[in-house]
Amino acid sequence: MPTGVALRDPREQLFEAAERVLLRDGPHALTSRAVTTEAGCAKGVLHRHFTDFDAFLAELVRDRVSRVRAQADTLLAAAGSGTVIGNLTGVLTELFGSVAGAIVGLLIFRDDLRARLRETTPVGIPILSEAAAMLTAYLARERELGRLDAAADVEVLAPTLIGSAHLIHADRTGAPPEAAAVRKAVTAIVGGVVRETEGEAG
Repeated sequence: MPTGVALRDPREQLFEAAERVLLRDGPHALTSRAVTTEAGCAKGVLHRHFTDFDAFLAELVRDRVSRVRAQADTLLAAAGSGTVIGNLTGVLTELFGSVAGAIVGLLIFRDDLRARLRETTPVGIPILSEAAAMLTAYLARERELGRLDAAADVEVLAPTLIGSAHLIHADRTGAPPEAAAVRKAVTAIVGGVVRETEGEAG
């Protein structure tokens, strides 16, 4: 007798189930059984679509990395509008307030998964590397537009912003940090090189 429910898009529904487990219970609780139970399907469904659980997790990470890259396009398009500090605060709050921050914890927790991802991401931590590249490109564009000092070292500023935002959001069991905390960190890091006009500041 069949168990579970039919999945219209099995891969995406399994990914979403994994995210819910990860956000609710943490990386230690993320098992194939926990994912299929959360998705309401038989355990065999996962193994029909992925060779093993680490292959499933690797695809989950790659899929979420692609979302960060899409977010990068949106941020770059925002260069020259709003405020630099406001744009950075928004993107960092969204990035680490979402499942992306939890996936970083998963990557740190699972050595085998990091090894699997080395096949396509030979250096750095996936998602954090893409996020740093996103901020570097954005800050470079703002520098070109004159909203950042010409001498601003965007390749140092970007990972500094990522590291600070990650630390602010690192306590998974506590209440989510307020945007004001992220903004305060962003202001401390880039405030000295921002050259926004009086009308733009805020």
